[in-house]
Order: sequence, then C-alpha cells, then structure tokens
Amino acid sequence: MTAVATAVPPSPLPEDRRVLLARLVEGLDGNSLWWLSGFAAGMAQGHPPPSLAVIPGGPPAAQAAGRLTIVYGSQTGNACRAAEQLAGDAEAAGLAVRLLRADAYPTRELAGERLLYIVISTQGEGDPPDDAIGLVEFIAGRRAPKLPGLRYAVLGLGDSSYVDFCGIGRRLDARLAELGAQRLQPLGEADLDIDSVAVPWRTQALADARQVLGEGVAAATSNVTPLRHAQGSAHGDAHPFPAELLARQLISGRDFKGPGYGQYGRIDKRVHHLELSLEGSGLHYEPGDALGIVHRNPPQLVDAILAATGLDGDTGVSHDGHERPLAQWLGGHRELTRISRPLLASVAERSGNADLAGLLQPARGDELAAVFADHQLVDVLQRWPADWDAAALVAALRPAAHRLYSIASSRKRVGEEVHLTVDELAYDAHGRGHVGAASAFLAALEEGAQVPVFVEPNERFRVPADASRDIIMIGPGTGVAPFRGFVQERAETGASGRNWLLFGARHFNSDFLYQVEWQEALQSRQLHRLDLAFSRDHLKSPHMDVRAAAGDPHQRIYVQHRLRERGRDLYDWLQGGAHLYVCGAIAMGRDVHAALLEVIAAHNGGDADAAADYLSALQREGRYARDVY
Repeated sequence: MTAVATAVPPSPLPEDRRVLLARLVEGLDGNSLWWLSGFAAGMAQGHPPPSLAVIPGGPPAAQAAGRLTIVYGSQTGNACRAAEQLAGDAEAAGLAVRLLRADAYPTRELAGERLLYIVISTQGEGDPPDDAIGLVEFIAGRRAPKLPGLRYAVLGLGDSSYVDFCGIGRRLDARLAELGAQRLQPLGEADLDIDSVAVPWRTQALADARQVLGEGVAAATSNVTPLRHAQGSAHGDAHPFPAELLARQLISGRDFKGPGYGQYGRIDKRVHHLELSLEGSGLHYEPGDALGIVHRNPPQLVDAILAATGLDGDTGVSHDGHERPLAQWLGGHRELTRISRPLLASVAERSGNADLAGLLQPARGDELAAVFADHQLVDVLQRWPADWDAAALVAALRPAAHRLYSIASSRKRVGEEVHLTVDELAYDAHGRGHVGAASAFLAALEEGAQVPVFVEPNERFRVPADASRDIIMIGPGTGVAPFRGFVQERAETGASGRNWLLFGARHFNSDFLYQVEWQEALQSRQLHRLDLAFSRDHLKSPHMDVRAAAGDPHQRIYVQHRLRERGRDLYDWLQGGAHLYVCGAIAMGRDVHAALLEVIAAHNGGDADAAADYLSALQREGRYARDVY
C-alpha cells in the first residue's frame, strides 16, 4: 500500500487565526461548510459581507412568514438526503427555503415559524438520532411554545423490524398538534424502501408549501444562491462501484499465546479484515464515514426459504415492473434475515393464525420485540406455516436493504483503498443454524472478487478540525473500526492532540482486534493511552482485572466499567477540550452514556441534571459523537 499525500497549500493565516478558524468549523455539516466557503469567496472577490439572514428585509416574523423551514435529524444519512431532495424541489419551484440539521436549528425561532417540515429517523427502539436529541427534548418539554400559527408536516424514517417503528416521527407529529400547530398532511412513515412513502409525501408537501406561501412570493424576496457540493463520483446506492477485494484476513479466533491459553479464549466469533480497491471509482471518504455494501443473499438462505414454502425457484414472478425467477428475487432483491411487522401481518393473514395476529397488538410489544430479535424469515415461515405462491411471497417481503460498515482506514495512509472490519454473524436458534446476509456474503468472497460498494458520509463523526485537540475513542468489538481510521488520519496529518482508546471484547486471547497495530501505535506515540475490558475471561486469566472483579469471580467487565475506573482522567480530558466518540451496538451506547453521566456527576459536585446538560452541550458543540447501530 502506498500512502497518498493531500496537496494543501501552506496556510497564510497566523497561528491564532488558524486556531479560531478550526474552532469555527468544528461540528458544521456539509451544507454549512459549503455556505461558509461561498461567503468567504464573495468577500475575497471584493463584495461586502452580506447579511447572514436567509431572507432579507423585515423582522424575523416577516421572514418566517415568507419561507419554508425544513429541519432534519439523521443518523445514517437517509433523512438528510430526503430533506435535501425536498429542499431542492421547493427551491426549483421558486420558494424561499432554509434547510437545517436539527442540532443547528435555533429553537428560539420555533414560536415564529409559519411553515415547518421535519424529516427525522428513529434509531432502534424509539431513540432519536444524535443530531436531533436536543430538538426532540425541547419540543417534548415544558419550554416548548404554543404554536397556533404554525403549519407543519412530519416525514418519519424507520425500520419496521423494530416495535417502535418511526416512533420519534409519531411523537413529534402528535406533540406539534398538541401545541396548537395545524397538520398539513398525515405523518409519513417510511420503511427501508424509503421512496415508496417519501416520494408521494414530498409531492404533497410541495403542493402544500406552494399554497401556504403563494406562487412566486418567496422567489421575489429571496436572494440566496445555494452552493451545492460537486459530486466526485457517479457511484451511489443505486449505482454502486464494483470494488475488487484485495485481501481478506481473519483477525479473531487466533491463539496468540499458545495452546495453554486456549481455555481463556474460546473461539466463538469470526471477525474479518477486508481491503478493497477504489481505484478508478472517484469515491472519496473520510475516517468516520461508512461503506455501503450491496450484497447478495447467501445461497443457503435462499434454499431454506424455498424448502420452507415448497416453492420452485425457477417460477417466474412479475412485480413492480420486473420479471425474474423466484430464486433471483430472493437472492438479490428481497430481505431474508430482518423480519418486519408488515411481513408478520401478511403471514398472520395467510396462515389464519390467531396467536400471531394477537402478537401484533400493542399490548404484546415485548413479545413482538423478542420475535424481531431472534427470528429470521425462515423461522417465521416454519413456525407459522401458510399456503404461499411465488408472487405473494415476493410481494410480502421488503426490498433488500444495503448494509453499512464503518470504514476502518484513512485514505492518507492506504491510498485508493478502503478497509472494513466485518463480524461474521453465525448462531444457532430454533433448532437450526443462522447466518447474517451481508457478513456471510463478504466472508465467502475470495481475493479478486468484486463487491458493489458506495460511500455513506457521516459528517458528525469526524476527527477534530483543530488537530491540537485530544480525542477519546470508545469502541468495543467491531466498534473499534472507525478508530483505526482516526488514529491513521491523526498520525498522517501530524496532529498534536493525544489519542485515547478504550476497547472491549469477550476474550483477550481471541478477540483483541488489531492487537499488534495498537501495540505498535502505543510505542510510536500515535496512540497515547489504551484501556481494555475483556468481559468473558475468567479471574485466573492474567488479563483479568482482579481488583475490578473482587467479590464476584463471575462479574463481567465492560468498557463502561473502565470509564468509571478512569473517571477522573476522563473528566480532566473533557475539561481540557477533548472530543469524545462512541461506536458500536445501541445497547452499549446507552450503557456508556449512563456511565458518562455518572462520571461527570461525580466530578462536578454530584449534580445529575448538570451532568446531563454537560453532555448535551458537548453534543451541540460537536465534541460528543456516536455511531451506534
């Protein structure tokens, strides 16, 4: 691999101005940075600085009366894209529009808004995306103003394989109505096939905006020429790039210390390191971004579905304007591992099973969540058998959803490559073996194979623009992937800030991902501190923290325990301006957040409310970022 240096001309700014500029751009999203670049370019050409208001002339209330405000909250980028499409449509129609990420929306202006569209996703079991936590809490709280003059609509994005599907969108929609606002159209609830709901919702939203604002009125008052990011590549989720697999290496399950240590490190996980070529793609990424994988369902999944239904894979099926054999629909175009409420409703109807129909009732939400957690499609078909034909099965299944993997590299280190850390999902349940669709697809590939990929930017999950800032990275398991890229990036750019990694896994001996790299990074001072937590190692293991387990030899030690143990240092780093990052499972993210609240409360006088405000302020400043899934 050859490192690629980025050609950046020397800065003409003095040191104090460089620091101010770095702090100015911290936490800004792409839209804000492009706007700022245009603002600076105009000044460089001799134009006087324009007003920073979106619509000139008149008090804020008059401005709000003549514009559409679109606010989005997005974790993986889908809500952002949907909001940008709506803003583009409104702008093309001659309407004055401003587009804001939720954490950039000034809540003091809500009382004066006249037309507001919110596009927001729901994470897991009813959590808001990180960039919308503050706005959601404000609207739900006692400080929210009465809104009799507001007209609004909400587009919720979610995943119907969770019980609280589009829960944040539903709660915002109901709360705005409770505050006196007038709903212009019913809540849009978009599943993974977003456009089937989002497109008609946007069409109606645009028609409503034209009626509310009046044709041509806003166009006459707006003087904003938006700056659009030039697309460097034509490859997106609809047209992925065929990336060549350069290398695939198993990085878990290896006995580093010899057979004598095997009792402490049972091999029960397979994690792969993948290296893919992006040469000729035009794709660019930054550490913190994700790589989208357009996978094919493994043959064993397809065979299991055909066996469970008794259908012939060669049967032709016409659906949504496409004609394909059933096996082809199942292999590349339908979701086979993640079940959803609409699917279960279809199965209940075809099977006539009253218990399954009852499972979909609100009172049985916990039972439904348990089914979502451990049932794949084949389990549903075998537990609740029904008489299926090929066309009905295809119609009942959701379109295949692309999988996103955190990128584990920096282009400054690896050049025209992208690296991934992939946990190969495999488990036994309901009397049969199960595999993950995308991870099994990737794990079966041989070097030289092509993988359809695209880049999914995550602008909230970036190394600090101010390279002198310290960073704290919390990444158990494959959550460590983006932090490999962070450390590479900071080393290649000569960042002077310190890097602290907290990593956790089940076993030191078999699950310490990238162990040698972290040890080398410590020795070279590219990594300044490393804290470890191995939850399943026994007390007699030389890698177990005896003091932490004192009194309970079966206690499991996780990264949140390390946070509490290192609380004083953690708080001091944050007080010194450090940026904090968390990556991994949603449940882990909740546990880590709770531990952070405890640590901050313990060192700020024991005030829990002040600790919550402290973390919220870090999020608003872009100094506390999470990538949880």
